[in-house]
Amino acid sequence: MMAALFDPPYLAVIFSSQRTEEDRGYGRVSERMVELAAQQPGFLGVESARDAEGFGITVSYWKDEASVAAWKADLEHAAAQRLGKDTWYRAFRLRVAKVERVNGMG
Repeated sequence: MMAALFDPPYLAVIFSSQRTEEDRGYGRVSERMVELAAQQPGFLGVESARDAEGFGITVSYWKDEASVAAWKADLEHAAAQRLGKDTWYRAFRLRVAKVERVNGMG
């Protein structure tokens, strides 16, 4: 599902990952992280997709740097990040970008 369009500027946190084969609780924790992020001040929305080979991209949108920093520091989120590094991901990349223009339909 596509996130709504928001008036810029705002930040996009782009998380690309290659999963390991086994779930080992990943689905449950992933859903919880979306729920938890949505409760954070400054959270605007999220979009996520994963292919059959385990490559995925999740883009979360945030009001400002302080909101991104607070999400990074959340203890439950930090625990999930450790599990990701130790258990769920073969590789990942995290990028933060400033959204300056938006356009869309539908």
